[in-house]
Amino acid sequence: MVKRLFEKLYLLLIFAFLYAPIVVLMAFSFNESKSRSVWTGFSLKWYEKVFQNSEIMSALYYTLLLAIFSAVIATIIGTISAIGIHSLGKWGKKLTLDINYLPVLNPDIVTGVSLMILFIFVKMRLGFLTLLLSHIVFNIPYVIISVLPKLRQLDKNIYEAALDLGATPGYAIRRVILPQIMPGVITGLLLAFTLSLDDFVISFFTTGSGVTNLSIAIYSMTRRGVSPEINAISTLMFVVVLVLLVVVNGRMSDEKTASDNH
Repeated sequence: MVKRLFEKLYLLLIFAFLYAPIVVLMAFSFNESKSRSVWTGFSLKWYEKVFQNSEIMSALYYTLLLAIFSAVIATIIGTISAIGIHSLGKWGKKLTLDINYLPVLNPDIVTGVSLMILFIFVKMRLGFLTLLLSHIVFNIPYVIISVLPKLRQLDKNIYEAALDLGATPGYAIRRVILPQIMPGVITGLLLAFTLSLDDFVISFFTTGSGVTNLSIAIYSMTRRGVSPEINAISTLMFVVVLVLLVVVNGRMSDEKTASDNH
C-alpha cells in the first residue's frame, strides 16, 4: 500500500515538473496586463491581438501550409514504401527497417544541418521548397512505422486472391490492400501533421528569408522580449497538438487492441 502510494506521488511530481511551466504560460495568456508575475485580471485581449499581428498570421499561414502539404505527400510516399518493405524478404526487410529508424533516432540538429548542407551543395535557394522537402523527409519514417503494423495484420493470401480473381496489381492495392490498412494510414497522416506543426530545429536550418513558421517566429519574438501574444499563440498550439496526439494515441491503441484480438 505504501509502495503504491509512493509510486503515485512520484508520478504526480514528475508530471507537475513537466507541465507546471505550460500551465503557468496558459494561465498568463489570459492575464489583463503584460506582467509575467502579477495577475491583474482575466482578459481575452491577447488572443484578439495575436490574430491582428501580421507577423504571427504570416507564420501561421506557412505553418499550416507546410504541415498539410508535407503530411499528405509524406503519407503517400510512406504508405507506398511500407507496402514495398512488407513484401521484402526477411533480411531485406530488417535492413530497410533499420535504415528507416535512423532518421527517427537521429538528433534533429544533425538532420537539419545535413539537409541544409545538401541544399547548399545542390545550389537550391533556401526557402519554402527546401522547408517543405525537409518536413517530408523527416515525416516519412513515422508514416512507415504507423502503416507497417496494419500490413502485418493482413491475411498473407488476400493480395494473391485478388490477383487470381482478375484484379491488376494496382487495382488490388487500391481496392483491397489500402482499405484494410487505412487506419494506419490516417494515424501516419495525423502524426506527420503534428510533427510538422511544431518542428523548430530542422525548420530553423532549412528555411530562408521571407518564409517563417510559427516555432521560428516565436523564437525570434522571445529574443525581443516575451509578449503575452506569445503566451496566447503558444497556448493555441499546445491545445491543437494535444488534441491531435490524443487522436493519434487513441487510434494506435485501437489498432493494438484489434491486433491482439486478431
